[in-house]
Amino acid sequence: MDKICLGFHGFTGGPFELEPLAMHLRSAGYTCVLPTLPGHDDPDQLRRISWIDWIEAADKEAGIIAGQHGEFDLIGFSMGGILAAHIANRYPVRRLVLLNAAAIYVSPRRFLQEVAGAFRDQEWQRLVKIKQTPLNATLQFMRVVRSAKPMWAGIQVPTLIAQSGKDPVIHPHSALVLADKIPGPKQVRIFPESKHLICLDQEADSLFNTVEQFLSE
Repeated sequence: MDKICLGFHGFTGGPFELEPLAMHLRSAGYTCVLPTLPGHDDPDQLRRISWIDWIEAADKEAGIIAGQHGEFDLIGFSMGGILAAHIANRYPVRRLVLLNAAAIYVSPRRFLQEVAGAFRDQEWQRLVKIKQTPLNATLQFMRVVRSAKPMWAGIQVPTLIAQSGKDPVIHPHSALVLADKIPGPKQVRIFPESKHLICLDQEADSLFNTVEQFLSE
């Protein structure tokens, strides 16, 4: 059987968010496909994107892979976890990995701590990204999160739920909410020292080994 893995990145992010994990899986014999979601390669275009565009793009990628290979593994990071929920309800997904999936998408206290930390550490790029995210795009993000509510209950495939303990964007309690909503077999792993970009953080190697082991079961 082909070892195929489709991965969706997060809101305002890109494939780089999952690329280190993909490199690890490729070394284990996987073919990993990491598409760029609509609007995420052009900030001006992001202002005009609808949440439906993200769903349709994910659907198109899944349809191509399913048509060529049949079953495939699926990884969704942050907003990509929402798209993965839609796909897991429609396509022959073998195993599902959710990384900081956006079930509870905003923790105001943690977000303010993130902004304060960016000022403290003089990480101006983080502040610019927060400030420049178009309001309409944020509203579309909230809509796609709401769209997943009925999708979680339809996930029957084995699922790994991985959550960062210091995530300022997705509240860590999100992992427990997902575990409660998803009826299929699932595992929950917390990475207590990691922040939102879990594949780029200090516990990345442990995460990669966990994902590889889960997919190989």
